[in-house]
Amino acid sequence: MSDTLHKDAHGETVDEGKRDFIYIATGAVAAAGVGSLAWPLVAQMGKAADTLAAGSVEVDVSKIAEGQQLKVLWRGKPVFIRHRTAKEISEAENTQLAVLPDPQTDNERLIPDTAGKLRPEMLVMIGVCTHFGCIPVGEAGDFDGWYCPCHGSHYDTSGRIRKGPAPTNMEIPDYQYISENVIKVG
Repeated sequence: MSDTLHKDAHGETVDEGKRDFIYIATGAVAAAGVGSLAWPLVAQMGKAADTLAAGSVEVDVSKIAEGQQLKVLWRGKPVFIRHRTAKEISEAENTQLAVLPDPQTDNERLIPDTAGKLRPEMLVMIGVCTHFGCIPVGEAGDFDGWYCPCHGSHYDTSGRIRKGPAPTNMEIPDYQYISENVIKVG
């Protein structure tokens, strides 16, 4: 203990150990104060409760008639769930990959159901044009799929880009069949 005590230039006894303790304690209190002020600012940047609740959406696809499309909102984006006709499925499956700007088979755009079987009649995709984020119009365009009126992108019956400025196919969201007729998006 004698090595932490010494006399300063004025002849006063100085305890360096005590001084170090005061510096450390002051720093710890300051750090705790900064942390207590910063925590609410960081916490408010998290997802809101309504966003977390909308993290997934369940849809009964048995209510969608053949040739019809249902639009649901998921995470602020429209999701198109289309019950495709046999003609639409045939057109999508028989398209030559060489003519596609973003080659992808129709089966690659499908998710297996609970039995592990692909159901080509049900197409689920995010209904946003990959060019600038407009919402395409269904059953329109040169390929009877979707047409984006903003800049003229044409998608086929599988949501694949066929013509126009869009660089990629319409996105397939994370989804799964939770029963024979119910899918869960998200």
